[in-house]
Amino acid sequence: MGLRRELLVAAGILLDQQGRVLLVGNDWSRRGRVRYTLPGGMVEPGEATHQAVVREVYEETGLVIRRHLHMAYVVQIEDLRRHERTLAIAFHVEWEGLLNPGDPDGHVVEARFFAPDEVCVRMEARKPLCEPLLQYLQGAAPGRFYAYKGWSEAGEIV
Repeated sequence: MGLRRELLVAAGILLDQQGRVLLVGNDWSRRGRVRYTLPGGMVEPGEATHQAVVREVYEETGLVIRRHLHMAYVVQIEDLRRHERTLAIAFHVEWEGLLNPGDPDGHVVEARFFAPDEVCVRMEARKPLCEPLLQYLQGAAPGRFYAYKGWSEAGEIV
């Protein structure tokens, strides 16, 4: 069976003055099961990824992106179980404003800065979410591509 769908996601890496990373707590099922991710979401048809991250960060956090510093990394996840491919592009951005989540979809229940050593704990050690981010925060060169065969599988840097 081929792919059922392909998803394009744009995410923002926002750091505060102490070097903490902004994560948003999502309750996608609306049943109290909160999962943390970088702020971001689906790229709309006709929308560029750099525009999508501006829109998504504002919707999920109330923060305004002043400028994109660079593309930090790209992650591809081939979820064979669900027959879907996700391509997520993370941008390191400068921002301003006060945290005030107002997600129009109603999924974001919290937006908070976390120390880098807390990131994987909050992201439940989901490798495609935390490995590239931690490597980037630890000084990996921007622009890397990471490929994963599933949400809990080991990845490879390409």
